[in-house]
Amino acid sequence: QVQLVESGGGLVQVGGSLRLSCTASGNIFSIADMTWFRQAPGKQREFVARITESGTTNYVDSVKGRFTISRDGAKKMMSLQMNSLKPEDTAVYYCNALIQGASRSTWDRYWGQGTQVTVSS
Repeated sequence: QVQLVESGGGLVQVGGSLRLSCTASGNIFSIADMTWFRQAPGKQREFVARITESGTTNYVDSVKGRFTISRDGAKKMMSLQMNSLKPEDTAVYYCNALIQGASRSTWDRYWGQGTQVTVSS
């Protein structure tokens, strides 16, 4: 049973910072790419940032220069440092990861339950 759990969301003022974390647990052999998505009220879920197993990163244009994604392979953890937050960053942030189970038979994508980020003006 594989599980992704996010933490670190909350309420912050415009210009503030938050750090989100996502930890994977369960019968895991390997984790490939790890990705943050977000979904604002009334909008579709959108890609925010991705980091590959080798550490290559990419970001949606709206967060470039403000958000930094990182991962700790040994701890099966991914983080998203969010600086200079804007009201339009308000959303539920979801962790997603491509994971190979301990049986090594398949790769599957898993989602976390989401963590709320609210940026107030």
